[in-house]
Amino acid sequence: MTRSARPLALALGLGALLLPAIASAQALVVCTEASPDFLNPQFSSQNTAYDVAAQVYERLTATQRGGSQIIPSLAEAWTISDDALSYTFKLRKGVKWHASKSFTPTREFNADDVLFSFNRMLDPNHPYAKVGSGNFQFFGEIVKPSLKAVEKVDDYTVRIVLTKPNAPLLSALSVEPMSILSAEYAAAMSKAGTPEQIDFAPIGTGPFSLLSYQKDAVIRFKAVPDHWTKAAGDRDRMALVNDLIFVITPDASVRFAKVRSGECQIARYPNPGDLAAMKTEPTINVLQGSIADQSFLAFNQQKKPFGDKRVREALAYATNIPAIIDAVYQGTGKPTASAVPPSLWSHDADLKPRPYDPDKAKALLKEAGYPDGFETTLWAIPVVRAYMPNGRRAAELIQADWARIGVKATIQTFEWGEYLKRGRAGEHEVGMFGYTWDYPDPSQILLTGWTCEGVATGANRARWCNKEASDALAKASTITDQAERSKLYKRFQEIFHEDVAGLLFANAQAFTPVRKEVKDYKIHFFGGQPFVGVSIGK
Repeated sequence: MTRSARPLALALGLGALLLPAIASAQALVVCTEASPDFLNPQFSSQNTAYDVAAQVYERLTATQRGGSQIIPSLAEAWTISDDALSYTFKLRKGVKWHASKSFTPTREFNADDVLFSFNRMLDPNHPYAKVGSGNFQFFGEIVKPSLKAVEKVDDYTVRIVLTKPNAPLLSALSVEPMSILSAEYAAAMSKAGTPEQIDFAPIGTGPFSLLSYQKDAVIRFKAVPDHWTKAAGDRDRMALVNDLIFVITPDASVRFAKVRSGECQIARYPNPGDLAAMKTEPTINVLQGSIADQSFLAFNQQKKPFGDKRVREALAYATNIPAIIDAVYQGTGKPTASAVPPSLWSHDADLKPRPYDPDKAKALLKEAGYPDGFETTLWAIPVVRAYMPNGRRAAELIQADWARIGVKATIQTFEWGEYLKRGRAGEHEVGMFGYTWDYPDPSQILLTGWTCEGVATGANRARWCNKEASDALAKASTITDQAERSKLYKRFQEIFHEDVAGLLFANAQAFTPVRKEVKDYKIHFFGGQPFVGVSIGK
């Protein structure tokens, strides 16, 4: 059982949660695809956790809803030193913490909370460093390598001091793993002998508080009546419904059926095969837009025979990617050979996917010493994602392709949280994985998923370590000239493609069916999906 699987004490039965809420015009019901792997986003790299955190927590900075601009949040302003090694943040006053049956805050948000949240992840001797997962993956990959210290200047001013410039820092601070937690709540739970409660029963400053969570069933949130955005008059960041309910519905077709019947008002990650039907529904608007994504097969190079480039390249030639895109993405994806998607700067459009060529694949396998093929396991992603609409179907097509060159692949899958946990541990031989960028800078997914350092943390699912590639990524994050950074990212993409670091599937379009009574919902492409600024009307 993952940490997020522990139900809160407030959890109710599914029927008790849904019936009064759906009857209310002030409830927004969202059909979503899976349970979060963690309720504390500091431990996660997955949108299922980020979607929850986007409602409950806030960060120093934020990404504009539905856009890519970095805007103030818990920090209302900041200055950067000339050498780019010091960031000074002026914190927002009047920000209140949520309360629960086990905790009532006695003060508002201040600098102590920022120091607690950062130092828990930075200092291995911190009292909370080993509470919970202990694996602060996003922080460890993106922020920690350049972070020297977080200093309290006064109650409403903090300074982040770096050892080297970190060009995407302000963007990185907007992502859910950098959420600010309550130092007072942590102290109270530690005193009570239940420190883990800060991770199982979140207390944040966000526009919604979390009321209850029933694993694989429902998550219920309540609007915070005195959230700071109301005093600021920031309607786009206010909770405009009283209740927000996530109905966890793994089957994409069932999610569509529920939004069509009115049981849900928004359905996340729909099946591309339902797109035509959605567009004919008179009660539904279909929203669509480009996302920054990466979907791939990870060949675990720490397991034979995948450390041999000839084997990886053979399997790339043996996989009919255009056929997979036709059958699985159904008009919502385009083939790619570039590790940076076209929606982000530094995308290398000159790289082309390897063509489907079984004869060349057989020749490469023979050269590598496998003239008759070999046996392996192929993990199929168990949930619908924008970057992979149907993992099982994609795995079946790959299985059939590989059988033609003598490679027998047995398809395996697990519950989503277990799949992620086992993937981090490197249990797979060949695994289907993917990412969506959480902030508008190429560095994030590349630094998280494709460096030598990521092999040790488990973030690098392919266990691919190429020093030149890792060095290019590291250098790109320490310089501010975007043209020079772009050259380094393009060099990384060339190495990635040449070495078959992973087999890329497609760059996808996201689309979401939304009932017409829902007003001003915007697909959010970076980080978790916020449901602020959304109302319900005729």
